[in-house]
Amino acid sequence: MMQLVLGISGASGAPYARRLPQLLVGYELHLHLVVSPAARQVMAAELDLPEFSVAGLLGRPADNVTLHSYRDLLAPLTSGSFPTAGMVVCPCSAHTLAAIAGGLADNLLTRAALVTLKEARRLVLVPREMPLSAVTLERMLQLSRAGAIICPACPGFYHKPAAIDDLVDFVVARVLDLFGLPHHLATRWQPPAPSDSAEG
Repeated sequence: MMQLVLGISGASGAPYARRLPQLLVGYELHLHLVVSPAARQVMAAELDLPEFSVAGLLGRPADNVTLHSYRDLLAPLTSGSFPTAGMVVCPCSAHTLAAIAGGLADNLLTRAALVTLKEARRLVLVPREMPLSAVTLERMLQLSRAGAIICPACPGFYHKPAAIDDLVDFVVARVLDLFGLPHHLATRWQPPAPSDSAEG
């Protein structure tokens, strides 16, 4: 079974952190979840989730999810010998991004990300903070050159979103695409029908 790692760090953007795993657990995969203490605080504020639990995040129980302790540096995810299809950090705070770029492996989230890079597996980082300082932009470039994919939480509008959930789905769909996971979210570009009056 495909093994996929999801790290959730403390940037605002908890709706992304909820919607992505809600969809991921529907695939034939096992999801390994690492949630930072700051992320738990953000989710308490943005999702009204005062006591974090997997079932609370997903809205239902799921038996294909393992929640790992943020401080567990003996977890399987710390070793490249544990095969995964890659990792996504969503949302990825500027602090977490800088820690990964700096090679800091003092918690399971950053350690798992660094293992993903060293094993040349897909690492997708979803930063949401803005505006971006030169420091953060340089760290993004550094990570991109190291093999990570920077996928900012920047929803488009060509699908004519009618609700916040539509904007969330736009970003989540891009993450699913990056891991080759098929979906039916209505986020694909559909060119307008040609007009009879258009120049030809």
